[in-house]
Amino acid sequence: MDSIRPIEYIMKYFTELTSTLSRVNTADIEGTIELLSESREQGRKIFMCGNGGSAATASHFACDLAKGTLGDGTKPFKVIPLTDNVPLITAWANDTDYSNIYSMQLEPLIEEGDVLIAISGSGKSANVLKAVETANLHGVQTVGITGFDGGTVRQLAGRSIHVDSFNMQHVEDIHMILVHMISSALRDLTHSTEKHSPLPLEVTL
Repeated sequence: MDSIRPIEYIMKYFTELTSTLSRVNTADIEGTIELLSESREQGRKIFMCGNGGSAATASHFACDLAKGTLGDGTKPFKVIPLTDNVPLITAWANDTDYSNIYSMQLEPLIEEGDVLIAISGSGKSANVLKAVETANLHGVQTVGITGFDGGTVRQLAGRSIHVDSFNMQHVEDIHMILVHMISSALRDLTHSTEKHSPLPLEVTL
């Protein structure tokens, strides 16, 4: 079998990633930016969850919203990453079931009108799915950020941003791009007079 040179692999990865990114629906991104902006103004809580690599993305997103969007006179986001309380996660997993690690955290905290951002590459992670179901039952606005075919998370979430790929690395790459794009937009579009330029919502590749 012929070997592939590293540069050929690199260029192939870039090409496929760019092609996948071009298929993401920008209207879905814009709608999520607007939802989060409204939630900040209304003082709604925003919860984040994910499994595996998506848990890291959820934590990163929460950090960027909480700190990276601040400016003079700006309301801070009330953002809670459900991924970060390791003792509580392990307690719920050990004493009940791993699928409960997010839903049981949500139960005492959520109020109608809050927002849950559920990140799942496959859209099938049981703990993320259960969090979406719990949020829906309590009138919480749900956003699924998914890949593959979207799975059940995409079907149940009130809104979704979908990455049309079955390559998990590409999906997770683009999820991080989305995290940075959304957070930057929420900073720049609010503080358009600051040194950062607003990000365009239309992506041309």
